[in-house]
Amino acid sequence: MSSTTTDQMDGLPVVSKLYLSASCPELKAESVISDFSDTEEILSDIERVVTPPIQEEQEEFIIESTSLPSPIPLSRIGLPTTTTAAGLAIPTALPSSSPLSSRRSLEWQFKGLTVWLELEEFDNDLTRAVEYFSSKHNSPFIPQSHTTAIYGMEHLSIEEARARLRTVRDLIPQWPTFAKPTGITSDIAQCGRPGQVCDIAWSELTLATNPQHEAALDILYELFYGSVYHRDRPWKPHNSVAYDNPETNHLSLLDTIMYASQNPSLLGMERRVAAIALWSTVGKMGDWECLERVRFID
Repeated sequence: MSSTTTDQMDGLPVVSKLYLSASCPELKAESVISDFSDTEEILSDIERVVTPPIQEEQEEFIIESTSLPSPIPLSRIGLPTTTTAAGLAIPTALPSSSPLSSRRSLEWQFKGLTVWLELEEFDNDLTRAVEYFSSKHNSPFIPQSHTTAIYGMEHLSIEEARARLRTVRDLIPQWPTFAKPTGITSDIAQCGRPGQVCDIAWSELTLATNPQHEAALDILYELFYGSVYHRDRPWKPHNSVAYDNPETNHLSLLDTIMYASQNPSLLGMERRVAAIALWSTVGKMGDWECLERVRFID
């Protein structure tokens, strides 16, 4: 795995490896006034991350059930939108940027059904980060900000998986809260390497697990796989803010650090899990389809 690092300069800490998850402009967000007023204080929170990407980090996706909950109104953040057949509003263009249709597509062919956790947002901060990096680098647009819980299931039909997701709150009334991110990671994954299931470049907010998260993830795996299953331990959760193809990668570690310093809630807030969603991740990222969503936070 080839990682990207920055040397100590101008007070910036050394940061190693980025890694990714996806984001979508459609979750109900909460507003909060950040306590971070100093850029240096934020930069000091960016730790060096050296863990390899986890296989569950690949794109996963969300769809809603019979009554599709309406995603965050993009008009609220000043973006023109179009409505998909699934009833999801997506931006048609970003301020001072080219239309989504002209941006690079993510070329990797993904598989199966995936379960994502959607984290709460503060002034749409995760969604804005995804929009910013895609617009700046003309790179693939992540359809929903997410933290992957299970990737690429192929043993269940869509209806079976949807039915199981609908029972999740009977088993997990509220997913444990995530602490503040431990740092920023940026890297390029290669399929076949330990814990890597695709060829992709990404940038992420690296999250930490704990015994409560591990227990919740075990319950989720048992719900979808039964009593016999295998998963990587410990879990390596993350929330990606940008994706790209390894061959055309324009993601910049320094850009990610500086953006986080200017948007302190990204590294400065604990986050509840607002919803859990089932996506079809068969094909390229542009083919992903949200199938069901269960909200933990109304």
